[in-house]
Amino acid sequence: MQPTPTASPAPTRRGLLAGLGVAAVAPLVLGTTRRPALPHQSAVAQATGGPAVLLRRASLVLTMDPALGNGPLGALQDADVLVRGGAIAAVGPALAAPPGARVLESSGKLVMPGFVDTHNHLWQAMIRGGCTDRDLFGWFRSCTDPQRGLLTPGALHSFVRLAALDAVQSGVTTLVDWVDIFSYDLVETYVRALAGTGLRFTYAMYPPAPDGALVAKVKKELVDPVPLGSFQIATHAARAARSDNLAHWELAQDLGVMLNSHVLERPEMRADDPVGVLDGIGALGPRLLMNHAVHLTDAEIAAVAEHDVRLAHCPLSNMRLASGIMRLSDLGRRGVKVGLGLDGGTNDTSDFHALMKTAIGLQRARTTEAGVFPQVHDVLRMATLGGAEVLGLADQVGSLTPGKRADLLVIDPAALNFAPRFDWTGQIVFNGRPENIEAVFVDGRPLKLGGRLVDVDTARVVREAEAEAARLRSA
Repeated sequence: MQPTPTASPAPTRRGLLAGLGVAAVAPLVLGTTRRPALPHQSAVAQATGGPAVLLRRASLVLTMDPALGNGPLGALQDADVLVRGGAIAAVGPALAAPPGARVLESSGKLVMPGFVDTHNHLWQAMIRGGCTDRDLFGWFRSCTDPQRGLLTPGALHSFVRLAALDAVQSGVTTLVDWVDIFSYDLVETYVRALAGTGLRFTYAMYPPAPDGALVAKVKKELVDPVPLGSFQIATHAARAARSDNLAHWELAQDLGVMLNSHVLERPEMRADDPVGVLDGIGALGPRLLMNHAVHLTDAEIAAVAEHDVRLAHCPLSNMRLASGIMRLSDLGRRGVKVGLGLDGGTNDTSDFHALMKTAIGLQRARTTEAGVFPQVHDVLRMATLGGAEVLGLADQVGSLTPGKRADLLVIDPAALNFAPRFDWTGQIVFNGRPENIEAVFVDGRPLKLGGRLVDVDTARVVREAEAEAARLRSA
């Protein structure tokens, strides 16, 4: 979600790229490369290279790799998962624990890859539950636009940390944050708050004007040094902003990162012709991520499929803002790569189980067909490996394939909302809640164990966010 931009003077390519320096020399592959750790991140780096972890005798492991197990989700019964050096080392029955390994007994538990959130606005945690009777444009006028201008570094840090930790405890291990906050001190606060949570994240920056020098500075100095951070250029495709859109696309190409745009969230945005604009500047392709894409025509769906454009589906937000229902079943028939997105303040919480259930339920309500795409296995894949594919990260995360980074969840089904066992795979989607997530690992590092966030005083996080929100309200 983002307000319609006002037209700005057409930037020159020279002006846009001024100050890029080293940042533009070596293109990245979809914005993902290994990066050196800064001194203040050495603890995280050491944790990922620490002792091995063996998840022993999990009752069900969904690997998301059909070559490793049964069915489309690569399911294994009574299997172990070995993590070593921050990566998946092996998956299978009766694995030997290496010397010094930490063994976590997982009998009766479920293990699967972590959730990939392809679209968020974490700072909007400050307005959770707000403007509940407004559509998208009313939300902008009454909630986001007035509050954004009040942000201070301290407040922003509190809200981003609150929302990011909420995502972690809900099972999110990777997220994309689309950010239209321009002041360098606020951006620095934002990135450091994200990095401090241990999440794997992509900072999608919407540059003002656009300001190529600022983009280069943010990427080179703030995001690149974070081992689990990556970067995208954000835009808002519209006829009135075509020159900015072109400049953003050129900058994304020079930096070797994806372009990330809101597209047709509301029917009124049809007048902006965002797909036509993106096509006209040459951006249609696998390095383009479209958010929402609720009101695509048949021709636009065909174009998206033909060019392998990636989409982020935000069903809870779209439902809350009366924006409509994405034609997900039609996109699925075309083989379009679609991930799921929580979408910030209008999702209100970070419940990925509710997100998956809604993605299924809205298509059934739209078509009145229970067999329509997506089914349970489809939406579980969208939430994990499908999201990684959307972001160009499928070679790193999204499945428990040996060699990939160890981003994974342990789910405890022994709960009033989950038991008794009937079809655990279906129950993950239709019964699961964040409190069923017992453990979360990112890059082999435990961020949640025993149902609690590791080394996080959640009461303090909440107190600080409440105090900052009260200060902003009084202002």
